[in-house]
Amino acid sequence: MKKIEVSNLHLSYDGRAALRGISFDAYQHEILAVIGPAQSGKTSLLKALNRTLEYTASAQVRGIIKIDGEDVQRVKSVYELRRKIGMVAPLPVGLPMTIYDNVAFAPRMAGLRAKMKLDELVERCLRQAALWDEVKDRLNTLGTKLSGGQQQRLTIARALSHEPEILCLDEFSIAIDPVTTMRIEEVLKELRSQITIILVTNLTQQARRLADRTMFLWNGEIIEHNTNDVIFSAQPADQRTYEYVHGIFG
Repeated sequence: MKKIEVSNLHLSYDGRAALRGISFDAYQHEILAVIGPAQSGKTSLLKALNRTLEYTASAQVRGIIKIDGEDVQRVKSVYELRRKIGMVAPLPVGLPMTIYDNVAFAPRMAGLRAKMKLDELVERCLRQAALWDEVKDRLNTLGTKLSGGQQQRLTIARALSHEPEILCLDEFSIAIDPVTTMRIEEVLKELRSQITIILVTNLTQQARRLADRTMFLWNGEIIEHNTNDVIFSAQPADQRTYEYVHGIFG
């Protein structure tokens, strides 16, 4: 079942094109990787999905993005849309509050006040982010005191706290060690059964390990979008795909 439908999406900043009429679908309970060199439009695509591009005055968007068949430009509440789509940035951004409050913040803002339910939610999200066992005895310490890898997992727990249906990750492993990266990858594999995951990554081997399908963006255009068996084969549909995934892209 289609979760996300993007049709003829154009995106520019002060007239400079970032996405050039791209169209693709993402399905329920899959990991879709988005790869490509810098300035190919990957992060802009994520921001278009939940309309956070509206915070960028120079951004101009044309085309259609549908979530569950509903045009995101026509939703009744943009805040409901953003609760449906969890976002994880390249660098962990911890809120200046306790570990517990980092996770409980969004649910509280949405009206959840019952302590027992908040306790259950915080534990569940920290477990999903593979962080619970490391922090369960110090939930009242500042989240900013955690290591970089732990802070990134806390960011994932926070993104999961409003129970999103889509999780978007933008270079989540750029600032963390390989061991922590592999732990988070295992978390994402488990989460796939519950939500749709859009994974932006410059690490082609990460896309190969995690994704069901991979989309290769270059200069704002989709060069190829297919199953990993095809994308990472010796004969993808486009020679540029072969060169990029094998590290010889010019």
